[in-house]
Amino acid sequence: MIDDVIRKVEAAIDASEHWQERGWPAVFGPRNVEVPNMKAAEELPKNSVYREEALNYWRQAGLLGIDTAQAGRKALDALKDGRLDDADNALYLCQYLEKPFEGHAGTWIPLYESYRSSRNANH
Repeated sequence: MIDDVIRKVEAAIDASEHWQERGWPAVFGPRNVEVPNMKAAEELPKNSVYREEALNYWRQAGLLGIDTAQAGRKALDALKDGRLDDADNALYLCQYLEKPFEGHAGTWIPLYESYRSSRNANH
């Protein structure tokens, strides 16, 4: 079980570090224009009404992605050391940090729920 979780955490760390670049479907403005990542936000016309909103959204995704990846590394270290309670706490933080993008990022929330389920089944 632990080896599988470690692989998933490593993949989630990588995903988090690239939320801003890889993105996901996100819409802005009254016409619900899709701006799926930071590059697309930067390419919006300077006079676009929702340009700043999109830029701020993707900046936030980048910052939260970095914070979440850092917490993910703590979970990874704890898993490798067999400190499952510490891993649980770090994974909880990861899924909590992801909440503003719930339904979009899909990185940590499913991982944490799976980890908790498997941990509860083994107790």
